[in-house]
Amino acid sequence: MQSFRTEIENPVVEQDILDLEKKIRLFREGKADEEKFRSLRLARGVYGQRQAGVQMVRIKLPFGRVTSEQLHRIADVSDEYSKGRLHITTRQDIQIHHVSLDRTPELWAQLEKDDITLREACGNTVRNVTASPTAGIDKNEPFDVSPYAHGTFQFFLRNPICQEMGRKFKMSFSSSEEDTALSYIHDLGFIAKLKDGKRGFKVMLGGGLGSQPRHADELYEFLPAEELLPLIEGVLRVFDRYGERKKRLKARMKFLIKDIGKEAFMKLVSEQNTALSKNHPDFEIEKFEVEPLLQKVEVPQVEIEDKKHFETWKNTNVIPQKQEGLFAVGIRVPLGDFYTGGARKLADLVKKYAGNEIRLSLRQDILIRHVREAFLPFFYSELKKLGYAETGYDKTVDITACPGTDTCNLGIASSTGIADVLEDVLKEEYPQFINGKDITIKISGCMNACGQHNMAEIGFQGMSVKVGKTVAPALQVLLGGGTLGNGKGRFADKVVKVPSKRGSQALRLLLNDFEANANSEEKFAEYYDRQGKTYFYDLLKELADTSTITENEYVDWGHEKPYIKAVGVGECAGVVIDLIATLLFESEEKIDNAKSALERKAWADSIYHSYTSIVNSAKALLLAEDVKTNTQAGIISQFDELFIDTGKIELANSFKEFAYQMNEHDPTEAFANKYLEDAHLFLKRVDAFRTKEVQDV
Repeated sequence: MQSFRTEIENPVVEQDILDLEKKIRLFREGKADEEKFRSLRLARGVYGQRQAGVQMVRIKLPFGRVTSEQLHRIADVSDEYSKGRLHITTRQDIQIHHVSLDRTPELWAQLEKDDITLREACGNTVRNVTASPTAGIDKNEPFDVSPYAHGTFQFFLRNPICQEMGRKFKMSFSSSEEDTALSYIHDLGFIAKLKDGKRGFKVMLGGGLGSQPRHADELYEFLPAEELLPLIEGVLRVFDRYGERKKRLKARMKFLIKDIGKEAFMKLVSEQNTALSKNHPDFEIEKFEVEPLLQKVEVPQVEIEDKKHFETWKNTNVIPQKQEGLFAVGIRVPLGDFYTGGARKLADLVKKYAGNEIRLSLRQDILIRHVREAFLPFFYSELKKLGYAETGYDKTVDITACPGTDTCNLGIASSTGIADVLEDVLKEEYPQFINGKDITIKISGCMNACGQHNMAEIGFQGMSVKVGKTVAPALQVLLGGGTLGNGKGRFADKVVKVPSKRGSQALRLLLNDFEANANSEEKFAEYYDRQGKTYFYDLLKELADTSTITENEYVDWGHEKPYIKAVGVGECAGVVIDLIATLLFESEEKIDNAKSALERKAWADSIYHSYTSIVNSAKALLLAEDVKTNTQAGIISQFDELFIDTGKIELANSFKEFAYQMNEHDPTEAFANKYLEDAHLFLKRVDAFRTKEVQDV
């Protein structure tokens, strides 16, 4: 593997990329622990996929904002390092697949030339901060949440308090009470509010999907905007310290809050106040509130041949902005997949004729912003040439689906295959639903809910079903979910499991029944409540009968061979099993990080690096004694019991007092230097103890 040099001006970013290249080389040479290396590359957006020998690379795009220049850069990278396909995720990221591991540092360096990062796009970190795609143009918004989402992303990127948590952490910003960024399913969700003319947010805490969805708790009806970053920092510090680290399925923040309660959790958060960073940045509000820079160009004249389709497109895909005379144009992107050729032409189009910006949506779509009304026929014509003028943006026909068994290790059944089929059913048999908004259809390939199936009015989850001694691909049908607005939502009920090939018939039965029996103004979720779960089970139960299964139903959608259940080890926020030597080596690295932070005068960052070194060193000795270490708080109390109280290691006071010094001191230069020295001396003491123990064996 040949080394390379980057051309990145930011030394922190450059070092990050060179570190990845170094760790890949050590891994190839058998000098790096596989589990630790996996953790490192995940935190840099490099994710193993179902196909052996290649990686999925996730590009982190805060609140889904992409400029023309950035879209060109992403397209160039995809052509050079992948196969020219771009995949939009439900977290407003772009993924490219089939990338060689050895080329990922070079790929990252190319992206950074246009200020695009991979950092913390995967792994046990703060994931991409999402926001309403209409933020800044929404007629109903109190203010633009974009600068707050951007400031949150910037402050916590590479922040030491959230680099190696027990699991991933997700945040969203909704522009209005419509809650289009889905606050109620996030670890922290924020909804823009005004109170007495002052900006702030309704705050939702502890939501999540997965196999056990949890509705977030309302934390504050109104939190002033200036208190936003301190709150997030305090929450992250507590989650890092008390969150589960061994049992992966119990490691999300929703389980911690469920276990100890919201009040106890927030008491722990309040105890972090002294240690919080004292240099939270100001939000760049003016930068986002400037008028869009529109080029002075003549309106190209076009002839619209299919005027009926054009009118339908305007009704379903065009959104009036709060800026007078400007419109947003939605591009429905089936399955979230588009290709580099069309991406480049789209980039040129928005730069010359719109505001040089697109936003990716949580439904895997694209929203062009700042289009003048006179240019709408031209945009329709150009988008149609690219295949980007499908009607039904953000409507029922706009089905959300994760990649499923196409590329994901955890996929159980094909989500993209059934999504294709259901879209065809809607377009060909139910055109009346193309403009419907009260039914969303979402599909996930497994229980982890990357396709958000359990918050949809109609959801499907990939499964398998036993038929004698064989298995067939199946779908769990879920009904009755939905977003209610202002932090409220509902999760769908599991109704029945049917073979995958019967998924299209299940949809027909549901839509036919709804049209025949619902009241004129009744929404699907209301109709579901009125009829009840048993009614819908009875409606669909005949499809669940596997005694009538045919040979064709053993073959999943989009496949030619009979189904084989093959689930790999999921890497998304996987918990790492640490080796003792690796932990002690990492403690040294954390001390080096603390020194670097001191040089940058980042006192709070330095203190937290020292803290993680201290906990890491203690964890190493506990693991040597075969002691389970589920949380950082557990490590600290167990170390007192096994090493301090017994006199094996001497400290001036308890290990708890020693480790938690940062809670008692403001993050000053003097304390940062003292705490770094403490961490360094503690590591030396632990290393000496471990060396003696090994020699005595």
